[in-house]
Amino acid sequence: MSDYPKSTLQDLYKSFFQDRFGPGHLVNDTSTAGNYLRYELNNSESFHERYYEPTGYENNYYRVNLSVLKENKISYQKYFDAFLRSVEKIDLDAISEWKEEWSEIESVIISMNLDLENFEEDLEMIHSVLEQGKYAVHHSEIYNSEYQPHYRIIEKKIFEEEILPLIED
Repeated sequence: MSDYPKSTLQDLYKSFFQDRFGPGHLVNDTSTAGNYLRYELNNSESFHERYYEPTGYENNYYRVNLSVLKENKISYQKYFDAFLRSVEKIDLDAISEWKEEWSEIESVIISMNLDLENFEEDLEMIHSVLEQGKYAVHHSEIYNSEYQPHYRIIEKKIFEEEILPLIED
């Protein structure tokens, strides 16, 4: 919240979900994923100042900003390959576990009295999504407007061994 004070419960959920499941919910067709990445890269004018940041609380994955491509710190192929190798198929049994884990995370968030905008609506939406057996959500409109996120999720080991050394050169 200190880094993204305009975050909503929906955005917090997304970060914790990404930390648990990575980008597995995004890639069904690598060609489409590649085309969308190129489209986003070519049509984005503003990027967050951080090149990367960990997700959630276990730090299993990193959000890696597209600015590393725009600034030629990493080749498109290296970035896209790292992203694709970070994708795992989501185990549907893990979704029931996720519902329990999210419930615990949600309780902690509620106890913090963060005064999140649209809290009740987001809470209802997240519960509805989970009850439908779904799990992924997008960033909130507030978050998108305020922070203009452009990133892909990369697994921790791949990021730290293959991408981070290139960024820090």
